[in-house]
Amino acid sequence: MGVTGFRDRGDPALPSTDPRTCRAAWYAAARAAGGQVEDFTEQEYPQNFHSATIGDRDGTHVALFHAHYPLIAFVGDRRCWYTDEFQNPPTWSTVLTNVGFVVLSAAQLQSPLAESDTSALSATEWCQIKHWRPETLGATLFNSWD
Repeated sequence: MGVTGFRDRGDPALPSTDPRTCRAAWYAAARAAGGQVEDFTEQEYPQNFHSATIGDRDGTHVALFHAHYPLIAFVGDRRCWYTDEFQNPPTWSTVLTNVGFVVLSAAQLQSPLAESDTSALSATEWCQIKHWRPETLGATLFNSWD
C-alpha cells in the first residue's frame, strides 16, 4: 500500500527510501560501471522518486529511485513523468540489487497495469489511478501526480 505515493488520511505515514542510502548505492554503481556520478536529485513534490545519472564509456544512464520503496527503474532521460520510456538496466546494476534495491526490468515496467497484481492498492490510490489513468505499471510506480 502506498506504492503510488498516496495513502488514506488515517493510514500511517508511508515508508521512506533514505536519499543518503540511494546516493551511496549510486556511487557504488558508478564505481562498478567505471563511470562517474553526474548528479543525484532528491525527490521533490509532486514526484515520488529521486533521480540520478551516471556517465560511463557506454553513455549516460538515468535511474529513478522510488521515494517510498526500494525500487529502481532505468529511463532514457530525465522527465517530470514517465509512461513507457523505461529501459532495461545495465549489467552493473546488480550492485544495486546487492545492497537491497529491486531493479525493475523494462518488461516489468512497461507491462499493462491491468495485467499487474494491484490487490494491495488502497482506495485512495485507486482514486488517483482513475484520475491520472496510467497505462503501465511503471507509470503507476514512478509518477508526478499531485
